[in-house]
Amino acid sequence: MLAFFGVVLGILLLIGGGALLVRGASDIAAHFGVSPLVIGLTIVGFGTSSPELVVNIVGAIQGAPQLAFGNVVGSNISNLGLVLGIAALLSPIIILGDVVRRELPLLLLATTVMTVLALDGPLEGRAALLGRADAIVLLLLFCIFVYITVIDFLRSRRQDALLDHLDEIPRFVSPNTARLRWLAVLGGFVLLFVGGEMTVRFGVALATQLGISQTVIGLFVVAIGTSMPELVTSVIAALRRESDLALGNIIGSNIFNTLVVMPAGSIITQVPVPVRGFGDLALSWILAAALIPIFFFGKAYLGRISGLALVVVYFSYAGYRLLQA
Repeated sequence: MLAFFGVVLGILLLIGGGALLVRGASDIAAHFGVSPLVIGLTIVGFGTSSPELVVNIVGAIQGAPQLAFGNVVGSNISNLGLVLGIAALLSPIIILGDVVRRELPLLLLATTVMTVLALDGPLEGRAALLGRADAIVLLLLFCIFVYITVIDFLRSRRQDALLDHLDEIPRFVSPNTARLRWLAVLGGFVLLFVGGEMTVRFGVALATQLGISQTVIGLFVVAIGTSMPELVTSVIAALRRESDLALGNIIGSNIFNTLVVMPAGSIITQVPVPVRGFGDLALSWILAAALIPIFFFGKAYLGRISGLALVVVYFSYAGYRLLQA
């Protein structure tokens, strides 16, 4: 039980640290005149994935790379299955702008590239793993993604409904002093790294005590915990009928997980891909691919029935994986 509560406490510290970091950085950016739109697309978007990033870096340093693999892939699956499904159950998701339409194929491409990189070992008769060369490929792909996003934003911000909505949000500058803003950022980093160290250490201990793999702990304990910021953000956006924000938050987080969080761990040490990990990668790819016909060839509408289906798929696969553990 000590290991379980240690993981829970570590995850709570991660979430609190991420929230502090986002709040402090947003206040500093607003103080220097950065628009809410830029803050929303950069600081907040990356900040919600900071728990996953810290867990992977700490896991790689402490020799728990399987936990890092389960954390990234499990977070992507829970975002597309559990988080998106719950958001759609609360309020049907209708896509109005073009930002999400552009990012969705990039998410599918990123997921495909990571899966292919994981497969190159078995195809050549070697162990399946993600190494430093794979990490460099993913990071370069992230640079291309950022470039495409910035160029598209500069070209179409006046015609995009989502960007128009974000740009209308008034600037909010906290009355805190500059010193308190920087202390919030520093405190956020401290909580993130303390929480990351606790999550990895007790996560490994929990896996050992239960006799299951670190990958499974990463998939269903650490991943769900570190996905709480995305869940809260998407639920709030869904309740406010801000469909693009709910889906955009999930897609952006998954892209960041795949192209930054995963290579952040594999560039430190090789991340082995377990045999059953290819099933996890396949489900992550299928969930991303399933959104393409919905938002491109349909009516760009994800209703409650589809949301329920996503939640059922997630819990069905979670039950199957836990039974196989």
